[in-house]
Amino acid sequence: MNILLLGSGGREHALAWKLAQSSLLHGGGTLYAAPGNPGIAAHATLVNLDVTDHAAAIAFCEAQRIGLVVVGPEAPLVDGLADSLRGAGFAVFGPSKLAAQLEGSKGFTKDLCARADIPTAGYQRVTSRDGALAALDAFGIPVVIKADGLAAGKGVTVAMTRAEADEAVDDIFAGRFGSAGAEAVIEEFLEGEEASFFALTDGATIVPLASAQDHKRVGDGDTGPNTGGMGAYSPARVLTPELEGEAMVRIVAPTVKAMADAGMPYSGVLYAGLMLTRDGPKLIEYNARFGDPECQVLMMRLESDLGELLLACAENRLAAIEPPRFSDDPALTVVMAAQGYPGTPQKGGRIDGIPAAEAAGARVFHAGTALGIDGVLTASGGRVLNVTARGRTVAEAQAAAYAAVDAITAPELFCRRDIGWREVERESATPA
Repeated sequence: MNILLLGSGGREHALAWKLAQSSLLHGGGTLYAAPGNPGIAAHATLVNLDVTDHAAAIAFCEAQRIGLVVVGPEAPLVDGLADSLRGAGFAVFGPSKLAAQLEGSKGFTKDLCARADIPTAGYQRVTSRDGALAALDAFGIPVVIKADGLAAGKGVTVAMTRAEADEAVDDIFAGRFGSAGAEAVIEEFLEGEEASFFALTDGATIVPLASAQDHKRVGDGDTGPNTGGMGAYSPARVLTPELEGEAMVRIVAPTVKAMADAGMPYSGVLYAGLMLTRDGPKLIEYNARFGDPECQVLMMRLESDLGELLLACAENRLAAIEPPRFSDDPALTVVMAAQGYPGTPQKGGRIDGIPAAEAAGARVFHAGTALGIDGVLTASGGRVLNVTARGRTVAEAQAAAYAAVDAITAPELFCRRDIGWREVERESATPA
């Protein structure tokens, strides 16, 4: 079977690495990636394909006899690419345009939670600056302000002062996030620890995958502005089996049912960002695709055939396959980002030492790299590399990941030095 993977970031490199091991490719199958990146090129044939041109995507799939399309990022899903490809007869892993509203519109998801009695923060949808400021008066401080649409992980502000809240509102309605800021959601601030929970669903059957915890703030000690994620580890043991079961029963399952009842069944990976409050797990938000960088640690732990899992989901037969298997060993990933991120990143910095990092047992996933005509690898984005390792404990995985980071020579990149710190502290406080 031939497989097409869409995307170009660290998440897609992790997916390509795992898909390249799939039995679906046995017998001469080819893994294509569009557009891919220099790291993905080690596992897939890169193709120049504009995913906003649905007719071109269909034509490519027809010409190459693609048996499965895996959509990595959220934008093509919200744009309805999965619908176009399914309409042309192709198996697609990823939700429809209507179902992808779970990520594409914060307001849509909050309204669904209200209708289905899914635990989440109190909220108010607003469509103007004045309306947002009035909502801030009602909610008080601290408060959470979110651009309604897709903003590359940067449209959320947890405001600890009124000045921060006012600035966030001004940014949204002044157009900083483009069309994503046409509306906004003002939310109650929730106390607790965050964790991410992933499940596969074909719209009827729901299969739990695994948990993870990422680090959104740019600086050590969870300081500085929010980013798309500076690192992650899996599993997030703070999400105990009991809490995971509660999240399935009270959050994930009602969501899948509500979507089906509304005539927009959800098929793909459902990524629930959770706040573990004193009243139990509450939904922060949904993503309609694998997280980035959470996908990297999930793929490092996954022992099942990823291609078989995704194809079963795309073909509505999840109930007929074995549940996915994950290693008990934790995995941890450290994001190496370009100076200036999450603002304007400095591009073009040279990167050396990746073979040495991987020789030590880590896996380096490319997130924002480019290869020059001279063969030199350089930084081409904000988040540049995801240095990922496993260990018997999170502390061991952390040590292995940072040893690999230190083997890489990239003066214009930086990283947090405390990824996984909460779980490392819990491990050190637990008797062996």
